[in-house]
Amino acid sequence: MLHEVMGKKKIIKQSEEEVLKEKDALEATQKKAAGKASKSRSIEKGQAHIHSSYNNILLTLTDLKGNVIAWSSSGSLGFRGPKKATPFAAAKVVEAVTEKVNKLGLRQLDVYVRGIGSGREAAIRSLAARGFDIHLIKDVTPVPHNGCRPKKPRRV
Repeated sequence: MLHEVMGKKKIIKQSEEEVLKEKDALEATQKKAAGKASKSRSIEKGQAHIHSSYNNILLTLTDLKGNVIAWSSSGSLGFRGPKKATPFAAAKVVEAVTEKVNKLGLRQLDVYVRGIGSGREAAIRSLAARGFDIHLIKDVTPVPHNGCRPKKPRRV
């Protein structure tokens, strides 16, 4: 081990016991990390949140608690301009997300759709075509109760 004191280098020798203790601690932390990784890999049921606007399509896969597993958007895949909101772009977004999630064993999905874009139905169809069991399709588009206050009338 190298120890530096005010520009001077000083060599400190570790005893074999200290080296063994350090190695055991490192192995223990690696086992804990491996345990957490294997625990999170067995996700069977999740949620798909599709946000489809006139300009973009976002797809986020989460577990049942709402923790994000994977996400993608048509803009992040390289689509630009009006091509981002097409049904073809929605299918490509679903393809990209399923590639990320393949190893996790995710099979059952609840689908929540938000927005009024043209990629809504295409995204749901391509999720079903990719082998996911869709248990629920819910539209969570926000709807105004009474809308904004109108402009005052024009006086001529």
